[in-house]
Order: sequence, then structure tokens, then C-alpha cells
Amino acid sequence: MRISIDGRYIRDHFPGIGRYTYHLIEALAPLCSHDTLIVLHNPALLNTRYDLSALARHPNVELHQIDMPTFSIAEQIVLPWIARRLSLDLLHSPYYIKPYWLPCPSVVTVYDLIPARYPQSLPSPWARLAFKVTTRLALASARQVITLSQASQQDLSELYGVPETRTRVTYLAADERFRPQGAERVTAVRRTYHLPEKYVLYLGINKPHKNLVRLIDAFSRLTFDVSRFTLVIAGHWDQRYPEVKRRVEELDLQDRVIFLGPVPEADLPALYSGATLFVFPSLYEGFGLPVLEAMACGVPVICSNTSSLPEVAGDAAIMVNPLDVDELAAAMERVLEDPALREEMAGKGTMQASKFSWERTARETLGVYESVVRSR
Repeated sequence: MRISIDGRYIRDHFPGIGRYTYHLIEALAPLCSHDTLIVLHNPALLNTRYDLSALARHPNVELHQIDMPTFSIAEQIVLPWIARRLSLDLLHSPYYIKPYWLPCPSVVTVYDLIPARYPQSLPSPWARLAFKVTTRLALASARQVITLSQASQQDLSELYGVPETRTRVTYLAADERFRPQGAERVTAVRRTYHLPEKYVLYLGINKPHKNLVRLIDAFSRLTFDVSRFTLVIAGHWDQRYPEVKRRVEELDLQDRVIFLGPVPEADLPALYSGATLFVFPSLYEGFGLPVLEAMACGVPVICSNTSSLPEVAGDAAIMVNPLDVDELAAAMERVLEDPALREEMAGKGTMQASKFSWERTARETLGVYESVVRSR
């Protein structure tokens, strides 16, 4: 098979989708040694996280440069032409936008349906309309739809009428680098970012559905015994959503909350490992990979009991109603005050994380490709 994956989403603007796409290709390459994987990419798009040239070291992976951005009308013309010229058997788009007049069948990954559940996560009415139209077109024209959790599969059925026979759930996994780090490495990363010894960690973006204002409120309610902990908020920061920093100022927590911004991939395992607790109070997730990464690093996790997170966390996390600030605060206080509980949760977490692997994700994705190509 000649399979093309649109790698233009491996870039800083799409941290989650980029991670999914990169690790999927990385795991697929050794599994389909008799097939050719053609990765479409645009070097002009900012990518400081992943080395695409490392993918091309696999003998069956080719990088194919296309000098156009995503979300362009031109790609509706150019990508079908490229698919024909490259004699593709299949095109996989890891996002909900894809070419609609391809000479070959296509697979689309719906990473999540956050814009459908939380329209305010998109910046304008035009963006919301574009999401509705392009999503429906992609779902209608794709031969198969991959999604990352049973919760998202149910959303596809409920919101868009996509039958389960046209969808396949392929879970994500924590990369093998995510494992408990030694004290020396943790200390080095802590010094790099000027972090205290005791901190609670959140990693992710700051869009409204991430529920960070309630996290700040819950953190402010911790009693004196655990107030020595600092809350560290790491990840891409979208300036369109200033509410979280404003809430920190309103509660006079500037000395107890640290905003790190984006953290290089190489530092993330130690950043997780150094945390006493990882908290992920999101209202909605397509998967929730940071929960799994924290568990793989041996860190106790508190997360929401909504959407995909119960599938990811299993019984290894304390799950809370993300709308209940008091419940979140009580859970944080309980874990921070109890070393034995933290040790028990850490053990359960590493076991839970070990149930997921990128090889499994790749095998199941390859199965989708093969079934689509056979049925063309």
C-alpha cells in the first residue's frame, strides 16, 4: 500500500494532534515494512517539537513537501492532484479537514469534538460555522473515521449521526520516555524553571473547557497545612483567554501560582516526575493524554469524571465533578496530606498507563487502512 498521512499538523499550533500524528507514524513504520508511508509536510509551519527527518530514517517513510498551509481552499485542488501523482492507495487526515474529491479513499481522525460541545472554544462565529461545515463534509466523505475514545465515538453518533460501523476507536499512549525520572534529572529541570520542591502540576492549554478558573478557586481553598504547595500551570498559553491569570490576581495568589508556558518535550517527564500531584479538571476531552503521561511518570492524578477521562484513568485516579470546586479542593487536600495514598495511587497509575501502547494504536490504525483499501 501507498499510504499518505497529512503531517502538516505536526507543528506547535496543534500540540495534541501533532503528538498523535508524529507518534502514530513512528509506530506505524516498523509494522508496515512492505508498505510506503508518505508524510506530507510544510517546512514553513512552525515546528519546534518534533524532528520529521527522524521519521525519514525508516526506509519505508518518505517526506513529501507541499508549500501550502492547512485550512486553505487551494488544498482542495492540490491535494487530490498530489494523491493522483503519488499513486496513493489511501490518504489519512489527522484533523477534521480533508480534501473532498480524492482519487483514493480517505480516513479522517476526529481527535475530539470540543468545538461542538463548547463553541466558545473557537474565536469567532465564522470559525464556528467553518467547523460545522468542514466537519460534516469530512465525516460524509471519509471511508472510515478514527476517534480516540468511546466517549468521542458516542458523540459522533449523537451529534453527527455517524454509525459505529464507520468509526473505530484507537486509544493513544504515553511515549516510552514518560517514566519516573531520577532525582538528578528532576532537580535539573526544577532549577531550569525555578520551581519549588513541592508543587501541584497542570499541563495543557488554557481554553475555557480546561476549567482552570475552577482549579484556581479550588487551590485557593486549601488549608494552611498544604498551602506550602505551589500550583504550576504549564502548556501553550492562548492570549485570547486571560480569565485564569485575572483570577489569580483577584485571589492574590501570584506568589503561589507559576505559569510556565510551553515546555520542551524533553523536559516533560522530569516535570511530571517532580510533581507531588497532577490535576486535570477538564470539562471535556477527546482522550486526555496528560493524565496517562503523569501516571506513567508515577505521579498521583486527580481528574474529571467526564467524557473520555474515566476510560483513560480507570480506577487509578481520583475522579471528581469538575463543576464542584469544593469537591476538587477536598480531593487535592486529601492526596496532598496522605503520603500512603499517594504511593498507592502512583502504583495504580503506572499499571494503568502500561495498558496503553503506541504499537497497539498503530496496529489498530493499520487494520483500518487495510480494510478501507480492500473495500475500495
